[in-house]
Amino acid sequence: MGGAVDPRQRALYTEGVTSDRADLERQLWRAVEAVHAVVYFAPEAKAAYAGVGLRGFWMGYFASRVAALGAVGPQVTTALFFGFAPRMVQRALPRAWELAAPHEVLAARAEVARTVLGRFAGVDVAPAANALTAAADGLDLAGRPLAAAHAAALAEGPDALGALWRAATVLREYRGDGHIAALVAEGVDGVQANVWTAAGGVLVPEQREFRGWTEQEWAGAAAALRRRGWLDGDGMLTPAGREVRAEVERRTDRAAAPALARLDDAALRAVAARLVPVASAIAQAGAVPYPNAMGVPAPRAISAAPAGS
Repeated sequence: MGGAVDPRQRALYTEGVTSDRADLERQLWRAVEAVHAVVYFAPEAKAAYAGVGLRGFWMGYFASRVAALGAVGPQVTTALFFGFAPRMVQRALPRAWELAAPHEVLAARAEVARTVLGRFAGVDVAPAANALTAAADGLDLAGRPLAAAHAAALAEGPDALGALWRAATVLREYRGDGHIAALVAEGVDGVQANVWTAAGGVLVPEQREFRGWTEQEWAGAAAALRRRGWLDGDGMLTPAGREVRAEVERRTDRAAAPALARLDDAALRAVAARLVPVASAIAQAGAVPYPNAMGVPAPRAISAAPAGS
């Protein structure tokens, strides 16, 4: 699925999984991530954002992801996206809003989602769209700024594909908001989060450049993590660093759990069984690359029934 997977990646995302339910939820979250992320990586995305006046991949990325909040500037965007160097965001914003209005960017993004998902939805996605929509629409979004912005700004999709992408986007940002909160609570800043995750084998080799950090900033973050005992002299995770990282993932799971609480185990498995093949097709076609700078592993096949049934 787009490249070899570092064995450390598998370990990092299975440590801390304490039940079949937790494992199933993580599989669904990976599928949700892939469905959401087509609007950044699919070939149609660059052309769509250029069509409304945006210039280059990163301007399209920053403007399209933050447009739900309106024409906000780089400081707010950096805070919400967390892992990017401020100077990188400043190259895209606020210039993007001189070229395209937020509502134009949102419309282009939604059309990319419907077009791309239409290529990969070889199964009926309406049941999954309905289940995810019910989960997204009933959430308490306090403390979840990106999820709340998308829930308010994105119109209900005119069809199952549009509805699926809208719900996946709200849920994706809901989990992401909680993950950032877990990192902040652990005293990890944006550059340290990248270095720490890269040490687990989850990110692409070009992660530093992709997130806009200098060599000095990257090295300083690594030194700070070594002082905490989380990295060894070779830049690898220590046992302590791996355990704290696993605890951050468990906190993220707990913070995200309300989003899926309405689905019992059978319903959760049924939704995952429909959504994971779509996500797997997206990955196989390279519409979302794996490995990637998001640090999300590729979706894994899942059966419609629990083992032993």
